Amino acid sequence: MDRRLLATLGLCVIVALDMGARFAHAQATTVMERVRFDEAVRRAVERNPSVALAAAQIIRADALLRQTRAVTRLSINGTVTSTTLNRGVTFDDFTVTPQSQVSATVEVAMPLFAPTDWARRAQAQDTRAIADLSVAEARRQTALAAADAYLTILARRRVVEANERARDVARAHYDFAHLQQAAGAGSLLNELRAQEAVSSDEVLVESARLAVYRAQEALGVLMAADGPVDAAEEPAFDLPTEAASDPGGALVQFRSDLKLFSARLEAADRVIRDSSKDYWPSLQGIFQPQVIYPSPFFLPGKSWRALVIGTIPIADSGRRAADRQTREATLHEAQVTLSGGVTQARSEVRAAREAIQSAERALASARAAADQARRVVDIVTVSFRAGAATNIEVIDAERRARDADTAAAVTEDGLRRARLELLTALGRFPK
Repeated sequence: MDRRLLATLGLCVIVALDMGARFAHAQATTVMERVRFDEAVRRAVERNPSVALAAAQIIRADALLRQTRAVTRLSINGTVTSTTLNRGVTFDDFTVTPQSQVSATVEVAMPLFAPTDWARRAQAQDTRAIADLSVAEARRQTALAAADAYLTILARRRVVEANERARDVARAHYDFAHLQQAAGAGSLLNELRAQEAVSSDEVLVESARLAVYRAQEALGVLMAADGPVDAAEEPAFDLPTEAASDPGGALVQFRSDLKLFSARLEAADRVIRDSSKDYWPSLQGIFQPQVIYPSPFFLPGKSWRALVIGTIPIADSGRRAADRQTREATLHEAQVTLSGGVTQARSEVRAAREAIQSAERALASARAAADQARRVVDIVTVSFRAGAATNIEVIDAERRARDADTAAAVTEDGLRRARLELLTALGRFPK
């Protein structure tokens, strides 16, 4: 039974080492790009497809604005009409109505008083401004995603280091147990336990390395790069102390999402204020020169006329009242959205401040615990070799040290993210 267990554990070690060799070979043959934090965020914002899709809304808003402007400006249209009758009309050898006749008319129209169209033009300008802010918000979201992927790489790399350190300690312990077993001074049980610890740590190392690679691929996708991208350095998040102490109304000034909510509220309010113009009359001037060939008997071949057409809305069966009710609902939604966004933003600022303070305290304790756990491993290892400790105590100390290192890495990542969250909540990221 012991031989089967030993063979199984030996196979696990071989498989794990083979996986590690393949992974190392794949990384060695692929030159992975390494970027700084600011560069990763900048390239993600410039190249990510989601930002390009949001920018397409600006083109659509520009087209809508041009359409509404065109309605309020001069328009010229030409009409050519060819008329053929079954027979012409004559009187005393004079042609009164020719059988075939061609007329050409040019219509020059200009809105003289068009309050509804003017209101739509102003509303289209608001839509254009909202499109700009939507692009800014898309850039913010893309920057946050790139920052998250970047920080994930750093955190998971620290987990890899912790697992590799635990594996190296476990391997040294296994080598010593194996030498003792070969010399007849140890036991097969101690050797198997040490070997099992090495196999388990190898699996954790491979899993952690794969997690790093997945994060690198995610960063590459966000940057629209043709392959994974690695994080080159630890980012420095400089917190603005004056804004962090009391953001007040600065949140709406700096945060792109709140700017977007505010712009939507202003646009909805404008639409409500313009609703009264639906009841106003409109006035249009039209000038129509005309040429007819051959000319009619009783009419000149060349003529023109000028018209002033006034339109007064009288009854519409409640359509305008229903439109106003819909606009009021949109305004209410915009008010609630902005109010909720400001409340959420202030909560994010407070939570981020508290998270930074908590993470700083936790990181000091986590680093102390990791250092203490490593010292325990050293002491227990020396004690085991001197015969004053058991094999189980050594393995337990190694696992505790690995867990402590992992906890320290997680806490470091939490502090980095808390600082980024505060910058984001204050509207200072991305710059």
